[in-house]
Amino acid sequence: MLSLVHLKVLAAVARHGSVTEAAKQLHYSQPSVSHHLARLEAETGVKLVQRVGRGIRLTPEGHLLAARAAEIMGRVDAAATELAAQVGLQSGRVRLAANASVAATIVPKVAAALASKHPGLELSLVERHPVEALRMLRHGEIEIALVFRHADTPVEEGFRFVHLGDDPIHLISRQPDDSLANHRHSAWIGGCDACQQELETVCRSEGFTPRVSSHSDDMVVVQALVAAGAGVAILPGLGLRAHRRPDVHATELKGFHRQIHAATYGDPPDPPGVAAVLAALTGTVSA
Repeated sequence: MLSLVHLKVLAAVARHGSVTEAAKQLHYSQPSVSHHLARLEAETGVKLVQRVGRGIRLTPEGHLLAARAAEIMGRVDAAATELAAQVGLQSGRVRLAANASVAATIVPKVAAALASKHPGLELSLVERHPVEALRMLRHGEIEIALVFRHADTPVEEGFRFVHLGDDPIHLISRQPDDSLANHRHSAWIGGCDACQQELETVCRSEGFTPRVSSHSDDMVVVQALVAAGAGVAILPGLGLRAHRRPDVHATELKGFHRQIHAATYGDPPDPPGVAAVLAALTGTVSA
């Protein structure tokens, strides 16, 4: 049987790219990390790491096992959290990932609701884009992913989605009551991959492809660039609720919106802690 400690070490080496950094992160000595790797190779009967100059790199077999090790360690952590939450929600932790606009608007309200109703339940947040959040969810690194999706986005096997609400898309420019048609030849400010796809879909509805001259995932930066005349952009309503400059205008684009979902992974029922957070999310967004 493979040792969880050895798998934890391999996952750390893969994540940090070196024995030295893995040892720092795990609070182990470098010889101890090397020893655990050697023991894991003995357990599996395959070469997992190889020397490259003064460092090491993972073999293809090492990469394969490291990916599984990260998923296994995430599931172990999740099991500990679920067990703690099972005891009357008196303690425990639910890990959640969300993109910036959701993290700045919805999550604080949920945290406040949980603090009032379940003071022993800790809500732990990391800011991630939807693709990365769903990857973390699949690997057991978080329990809930708050993501934006569109109606035609296919659902991957194993994920369960709770639709929390719709978030309208706005054109951000320096003109009130503006339109997409006015900006066929304007410079545009793009964002993350999903945001870029969204921008292209919106502009295609008017028969043009946006000329993206700048990129930023930060809604503060995007609005500052628009205010400076560096281009125009689109932003979701939640982003504008989190931060709104008075010197830019937001024109809602009718027919375009994001669907906000809370995603979990695996078969129901949800652990009590996760169920409590989902209930708080549903209550907060619908209120």
